[in-house]
Amino acid sequence: MELIDGKKISEAIKAEIAAEVAKMKDAGEKVPHLAAILVGEDPASQTYVNSKAKACQEVGFDSSTYRFSEDITEEKLLETVDFINNDPEIDGLIVQLPLPKHINNQKVIERILPEKDVDGFHPVNVGRMTIGLPAYVSATPFGVIQLIERSGIKTTGMNCVVLGRSNIVGKPMSILMARNAEPGNATVTVCHSKTKNLKEITAQADILIVAIGQPEFVTADMVKEDAVVIDVGIHRVPSDKTKSGFRLIGDVKYDEVSKKTSHITPVPGGVGPMTIVSLLMNTLKAAKKEIYA
Repeated sequence: MELIDGKKISEAIKAEIAAEVAKMKDAGEKVPHLAAILVGEDPASQTYVNSKAKACQEVGFDSSTYRFSEDITEEKLLETVDFINNDPEIDGLIVQLPLPKHINNQKVIERILPEKDVDGFHPVNVGRMTIGLPAYVSATPFGVIQLIERSGIKTTGMNCVVLGRSNIVGKPMSILMARNAEPGNATVTVCHSKTKNLKEITAQADILIVAIGQPEFVTADMVKEDAVVIDVGIHRVPSDKTKSGFRLIGDVKYDEVSKKTSHITPVPGGVGPMTIVSLLMNTLKAAKKEIYA
């Protein structure tokens, strides 16, 4: 069994980005600038946005965070999106989700200019990715592709099962794994909560990508011998063995499944570190006008 070390791979990519930004500075070019909008006081969202700002600093990006109280009106939030859209100094914009219930998430996402949508959620970017045009790919699926590629895992001709069908992970993941590229060229099956004979299907997978959102859902009897297992899930559960009183686990029962795999991502330290790095990669592309000239 080989561990897919997302932390190590993400650090290598950050070093590559930092070197590219240094070249841009030396050439007198504008450095990439990522803006984030954060609404409310959700601790997880605040931690994530702060981590993005820290990562920007590490690679030499400029970053801005627009913070608003939870009672901000939808109109005011959309005005802020328009303001950032029209600011030529800002290359990429993310709106931290979820938003308060009185604000329409999709309406806000669609207000972001596709060329600044480095989260890859705008329907234009999703559509472009689906038909194989250059696009900003949402961070988690993009991160998984990077993990597979940089771990030297071949995907062409393999049976790939994606467990989960969310718009953020499952659906784009299935498209990327089926595209005519490497990584890609896999025969992809998408499973979900309504799938019959789920265990029989996952047990046929050479590559199993799990994003079903249920703690330790995948057990050893659901996994083929020598399969590659990518665990996208992350859950905080109580623990009497840690100082904090909790531990992080994934959608895969790691201790038993890892014994059967050729490659597996840990939780934490697998897919998680790649999400922010993927956002940085998209922002660098935005600054260099690589997707939308």
